[in-house]
Amino acid sequence: MAHVITRPCCNDGTCVAVCPVNCIHPTPDEPDFLTAEMLYIDPDTCIDCGACVDECPVNAIFPDDQLEAKDEPYLQINADYYKDHDVEGGLVRHPKPPQLPEGQELRVAIVGAGPAAFYAAEELVKKRQIHVDMFDRLPTPYGLVRAGVAPDHAKTKGVESTFGTVEKKRNFTYHLNVEVGTHITGDELRERYGAVLYAVGAPHDRRLGIEGEYLDGSIAATDFVAWYNGHPDYTDHTFDLSAERAVVIGNGNVALDVARILVSDPDQLARTDIADHALEALRASSVREVVVMGRRGIEHGAFTNSEFLSLTELDGVDIVMPDQLVLSDEAAAAEADGSLDSVIATKVRLAREFADRPRGGDRRIVFEFLTSPTSIVGSDGVEKVAFVRNRYIGDGKIEATDETGEIDAGMVVRSVGYRGRPVPGLPFDDDRAVVPNADSRVLDGPDGTVVPGLYVAGWIKRGPTGGIGRNRYCGEEAAKAIIADFADGTVANPDLDASDVIELVTSRGAHRVDLDGWKAIDAVERDAGKQAGRRRVKLVTVGALEAAAHVSADS
Repeated sequence: MAHVITRPCCNDGTCVAVCPVNCIHPTPDEPDFLTAEMLYIDPDTCIDCGACVDECPVNAIFPDDQLEAKDEPYLQINADYYKDHDVEGGLVRHPKPPQLPEGQELRVAIVGAGPAAFYAAEELVKKRQIHVDMFDRLPTPYGLVRAGVAPDHAKTKGVESTFGTVEKKRNFTYHLNVEVGTHITGDELRERYGAVLYAVGAPHDRRLGIEGEYLDGSIAATDFVAWYNGHPDYTDHTFDLSAERAVVIGNGNVALDVARILVSDPDQLARTDIADHALEALRASSVREVVVMGRRGIEHGAFTNSEFLSLTELDGVDIVMPDQLVLSDEAAAAEADGSLDSVIATKVRLAREFADRPRGGDRRIVFEFLTSPTSIVGSDGVEKVAFVRNRYIGDGKIEATDETGEIDAGMVVRSVGYRGRPVPGLPFDDDRAVVPNADSRVLDGPDGTVVPGLYVAGWIKRGPTGGIGRNRYCGEEAAKAIIADFADGTVANPDLDASDVIELVTSRGAHRVDLDGWKAIDAVERDAGKQAGRRRVKLVTVGALEAAAHVSADS
């Protein structure tokens, strides 16, 4: 979202002084300031911080989606200033954006409705010449923000407010509950849109490659997380929580999320938006100990320090560290001379603080570093996890030792990462499990040539690394590639327009949900949450979501 300066502007420049990104011009140190009719906000640079709104003495600045009809021309007035002004003043410099072709529009289809998709859309809809249609197979948007972020991390879900601003734009349209590949093909999108951006994530779990991996009771973290977050595909799943000990293999943020949810007080979880079926199962759970197993040491823990620190907020849960916290020789030497990377140093310090904390809880999370599972043992289901201890051998590398063992467990959660899957109609790099691309532009194969009009963003572009912040950059990069290609004529609308999309997908059985439908779903969930003292109570089946959206199954 960009802000817009309107008619009452008094040119006193107080807004310029508080702008952190130099998006308001002319500034007092530019020649045009003394003669300018008004000040202007650059829509391509504005980051929607709102500082200028608070500072404006005449109430002349508004978010662009809150303009009255009479003030809408100021969208163009503000943008036009930057067509022929190379701004110089202020503290931050920004390159001049490419000039879009006069009198032309571009239709962009985005497949996926998660963070990378929305950050790309946010950049694209700033251009009034670009219209974005967003497709997702679920009746609800926001991807892993809704179905992946742990329910007890409500503040992280606050990015939904940014997405909510994008979806209100006049040049943005939802096609939710529409599956690309079933209700409309990728080729049919390309026939109707000048650019098609795929931001479909990496929905599958990576494999351990050990014996017993798929015994009953050995589950993928991706499935468990989707289940407790109310993803419609996982509502009917059941997980055996009757054993006292579970083992989580992996030590990233998702591994810690799973461990935390398994031992959290259900009364605390009941205040979140966790799915009701998961809450009921966790209330009946016998799990009292979760072992988090990582093949390398604390210094290589893939979890963030903030996620690690959040474990201190668990009432009645002991955090148990190894008796001896082993560092690589390199890390130990760096710690001794004070040169250890600050992020790693914090991780080590927190681990030692956990080790020194008094214990007395009735549940616990036990960290086992430098430990690799060798097999999952059981007859009808998980009974034990066999493991081998590892040691550092230099340069942060590890090797297995002769020390082996087994640990009793009734549940194993495999949390060793996500993996992308091939997208119908797109090239795929099997080795990296991504769509081959160069600067977001799809290639016809690894190290191949660009396929005009096709783009990727998010995990399907770069692999399952980074969270919401990284996806912002990734989505923006894809949007900039589309805008640049539109500016230089590489992409343009095809002869067939997109006016028949709704009729087409409906004829193939899609019960399409638009913005009004999503708002209706959101209202139902939030109203139910308000009555229960929760953020929201999620609807967790497609049928219930369609009913809330007032979508007829016969439509």
